[in-house]
Amino acid sequence: MNDHEVNEECLRLLRDGLPDAVEAPVADRSFLPLAVDVNGDVAVVAVLTLEDTGTLGEGFIDGWTFHRRNGEWLALGGGGGAAPAEPLARRTAAELGRHLRRYGTGRTVRNADRLLPWGAKYVNQVRLRVAAEVAQIRVGPRLLPVPAHGHVAVVWSARRAPLIEALDPAGTVLDVLELERSHAPANHPV
Repeated sequence: MNDHEVNEECLRLLRDGLPDAVEAPVADRSFLPLAVDVNGDVAVVAVLTLEDTGTLGEGFIDGWTFHRRNGEWLALGGGGGAAPAEPLARRTAAELGRHLRRYGTGRTVRNADRLLPWGAKYVNQVRLRVAAEVAQIRVGPRLLPVPAHGHVAVVWSARRAPLIEALDPAGTVLDVLELERSHAPANHPV
């Protein structure tokens, strides 16, 4: 798929939502939607794209951000990285090392058309791999279900990154991910 086709598919997902289940890739399908998050007038769509070979070990997971202006979703940009081996297999907390594992972040400017260089407003995203023991995540007051494959994307436009909590089926907090603290330099105590 080219960027225009990916953008059109992301806009369709924002309009119609994710399918009930993500199917295993087939030879003629190189694009699989993983997660959609809408937070007010900003959104992120996470997708798994496969190389032309269609082999699961040769793909990428990208996050594309959007801003709603005058009722229309506008693509802001995105990026990603290599997909893990068996990207659709759900992992336990023991396998991931914790209940919430961050593997991708991004930031795009949402008011790039401003006249002066200062005053930029941003749309931020994080892509997470969520352990099998987690039923949903809480992002501030929002509850997001965790799909069967365990990939979740979260978007926000506030200056401070949200606190993300992993919840079991009974609503008990299993893990907390503080995004602000996770950006501290390695030699800095957190």
